[in-house]
Amino acid sequence: MSKSDVSAQRKTSINAVSSGAASRQAAVGVLDVGASKIACFVARSGELPSASIRVAGVGHQSSKGLRSGSIIDLDATESAVRLAIEQAERMAGTSITAVTLNYCGPSLRAQKVRGMATINGREVNNRDVKRALKTALAGWHEEDRVIIHAIPQRYSVDDNADVRDPRGMFASRLGVEVCIVSVDRNPLRNLALVVDRCRLDLRSIVATPYAAGLASLVDDEMHLGATVIDMGAGSTSFAVFCDGALVHLGAVPLGGQHVTNDIARGLSTPMAAAERIKTMYGTVLDGPDDDFEMIDCPGMCDDPGMRTDQAPRAVLTSVIRPRLEEIFEMVRDQLQSGGVYRDAGERVVLVGGASQLDGVRELAGRVLKKQVRLGRPLRLSGLGDAVNGAGFAATAGTLHHVISGPREAIYGAPDLAGDGRHNGNGDRTHPVRQLWGWLKDNF
Repeated sequence: MSKSDVSAQRKTSINAVSSGAASRQAAVGVLDVGASKIACFVARSGELPSASIRVAGVGHQSSKGLRSGSIIDLDATESAVRLAIEQAERMAGTSITAVTLNYCGPSLRAQKVRGMATINGREVNNRDVKRALKTALAGWHEEDRVIIHAIPQRYSVDDNADVRDPRGMFASRLGVEVCIVSVDRNPLRNLALVVDRCRLDLRSIVATPYAAGLASLVDDEMHLGATVIDMGAGSTSFAVFCDGALVHLGAVPLGGQHVTNDIARGLSTPMAAAERIKTMYGTVLDGPDDDFEMIDCPGMCDDPGMRTDQAPRAVLTSVIRPRLEEIFEMVRDQLQSGGVYRDAGERVVLVGGASQLDGVRELAGRVLKKQVRLGRPLRLSGLGDAVNGAGFAATAGTLHHVISGPREAIYGAPDLAGDGRHNGNGDRTHPVRQLWGWLKDNF
């Protein structure tokens, strides 16, 4: 069965349980394939107000076939992704044919590139802006990496720097500074393969911490300077916003799953029990009764003759706190080495499932020496209480980016088989497309 036939079959099955008006509305879908959960949000474009985006369908499943954010079993991951998508489609009463992925991994990297275009004293127009952006992007090339974002940060008109929009101004030279976000190619190819096996098109890819910032930061934080830290299960990523735009991001290969592993080893208990203990009793704050409050720790085997062990809560705290301190220290070191510690501002917003542990906000403030608050999705409506928390900020931000996010210098999904450029600009090697591209750029 062809891809189009399967898509039509999926759409027909969904429309059978939906109203006629709802089924005719175009649907927008985003997908978050994380180390602990897979989430899908669907919004119908016919219901999108100007100030708020309403989510029509939500689906989420426990992750399968992934370890530390990397796919180790394609079939298991595909099955979990299908279930999440079908759950969201059924709730929305409509189907989707394409999705936007958010991606988080240790290979996330941001770097600045600059471009220049000669104007010769006339007004700057859209064509001149495109030429400057192309000059900046032409200087970037890294083997086995692909660009997922190219965000113009500031323009310069002759000697006047920090220009927001140069169009209509008279200039001799137009300069631009672009923040390029790139990742390793192979992890994205594996995720794209899962999407393709689900008979969906890949619309674009959004960096997880960037999406989390779009969802959880207020406008003043974006302009004055703030850092978003997304504490996922397999890794922790961060993004710095200043003057209303992304200026830096990165990731460290540690997350909530590593805390669970430490608990399992430290208390000699199975992984499932360690996750439950972390959720119910986990904290990084010392309490007056921690030495006397005992926690049940099931043994490694099911022998009914073995008695369940117990450990003081103080031992649990002593296991959790060093790992979280290490994570925040690694984030702090990356901010300093990237030269953006000052741009990061005095505000930190924590999102992600691991940020919900008791005392994490206080610990982050002590290590980073900044004001810290817990974040959640702010720019979406229609989310239930179960999916309106810090753990779904990145998924919500990805939907916001697709529908009303800031414009970028590139668009579409990256060419994962080629040189890392985006497919949105088309294949420029064909003579007809070269001519068409020249006409679009010059007229």
